[in-house]
Amino acid sequence: MRMPEPDAGVIARRAEIVAAMRAIVPGEGVIADADELKAYDCDGLMAYKGLPLVVVLPETTRQVSRILKYCDANQIKIVPRGAGTGLSGGALPMADAITLGLGKFNRILEIDFDNRCVVAQPGVTNLAITKAVEHAGFYYAPDPSSQIACSIGGNVAENSGGVHSLKYGLTANNVLGLEMVLMDGEVVRLGGKHLDAGGYDLLGVLTGSEGLLGVITEVTVRSLQKPETARALLVGFPSNESAGNCVAAIIGAGIIPGGMEMMDKPAIHASENFVHAGYPLDVQALLIVELDGPEAEVDHLIGRVESIARQTGAAYIRVSQSDAERLVFWSGRKNAFPAVGRISPDYLCMDGTIPRHKLADVLKKISALSEHYGLRVANVFHAGDGNLHPLILFDANNPDELDKAEKFGADILRYCVKVGGVLTGEHGVGVEKRDLMGEMFTEDDMKQQQRLKCAFDPGQLMNPGKVYPTLHRCAELGRMYVHHGKLPFPDIPRF
Repeated sequence: MRMPEPDAGVIARRAEIVAAMRAIVPGEGVIADADELKAYDCDGLMAYKGLPLVVVLPETTRQVSRILKYCDANQIKIVPRGAGTGLSGGALPMADAITLGLGKFNRILEIDFDNRCVVAQPGVTNLAITKAVEHAGFYYAPDPSSQIACSIGGNVAENSGGVHSLKYGLTANNVLGLEMVLMDGEVVRLGGKHLDAGGYDLLGVLTGSEGLLGVITEVTVRSLQKPETARALLVGFPSNESAGNCVAAIIGAGIIPGGMEMMDKPAIHASENFVHAGYPLDVQALLIVELDGPEAEVDHLIGRVESIARQTGAAYIRVSQSDAERLVFWSGRKNAFPAVGRISPDYLCMDGTIPRHKLADVLKKISALSEHYGLRVANVFHAGDGNLHPLILFDANNPDELDKAEKFGADILRYCVKVGGVLTGEHGVGVEKRDLMGEMFTEDDMKQQQRLKCAFDPGQLMNPGKVYPTLHRCAELGRMYVHHGKLPFPDIPRF
């Protein structure tokens, strides 16, 4: 994995740049000491590290605007960073780029129950949004396993999901509005509290754009009313194939669970030893199926899912009898990643998405690749929407194992694409999957995507080196976007 060569001229101007940043963000908002910069040398993809030119921690949208305007005028690159929990290297710093941390944007600005939405700064954690509204019976639906730490701004950047995304959607389905700063310092607002916005779907463009188009400074999200009833089933199977068949049968029967997760035997054992959730240890695969809604409907659906599970060969079925028990069921799945960290010095958490009916086939392939590379793997994934998270176990103290783990992961993702899936479900491309983009897109496809980036960032200063294996200069892309210093969407309110 290679990053663009650093600009020696920018590095030589470091003292000048640091002074300019301190003039914009006084006090402790600028970090330039080499030892202190180490706290920002990577995100959750810790296999790749590097020190940024400088870290700047603004507190206001005006400060962000001034920083970007300065960088645009002086051709200095920017790497936006949320909580640093991303798993694809999207916040990997660059030696000639300012890392712009949004951690101080950590306030909930408004709770609007009438319009069922919350307005928050991007550094607010995912779980904090639910905590802020749960007293009134509301919650925020997308709930990635890292929700206790990951930020809502990062969720928008990566289009994060979670165990309840099968029924309630990804971040893209729950964002109503954004405030964002463009590379030239202009502040724009998209959407609002209304359910849909006219014109181009720019919210859709920005959600999942991985920090390549602008810096988000405010997010408006839906808050949903908590279902009347929620119950969960733990269902164990003698094989991954039978568990996969059960998933397909449940969806095929027209049942849309609030969440449906699957774990294989290594993940089951690691989670049970860590959390003690009461998981059966004599099964090869475990499904957690949650049904929510009116009590009568949930009771009916529980019976239907039990019947389908037995028909597809379930060896173990347990239904939650209280909300506390339901949360215990989920605690093992929510803690699967740290649990696996107890049985291996290191692991790579992959992220690909496949058609549901290919689950058993892909798991067989992963098992074969595990034997080929001589590395263990634990599988946890969002079974309902086919989003896989194979955890490849290795020891970074052995340099050969990291290389093998990366090749193993790349082969998994290639196979996901081969069976009709995609390279990522929610972690993003970043640097981890950047060089695999050609497996899914032609060069013309990627050039067309970069033309859109040029409309927002003609100088290619915003998070360069991420997502695209070849970074084309805007002037080289033919069929040019129209850009004369202004974003060509005149209907966007500017502030």
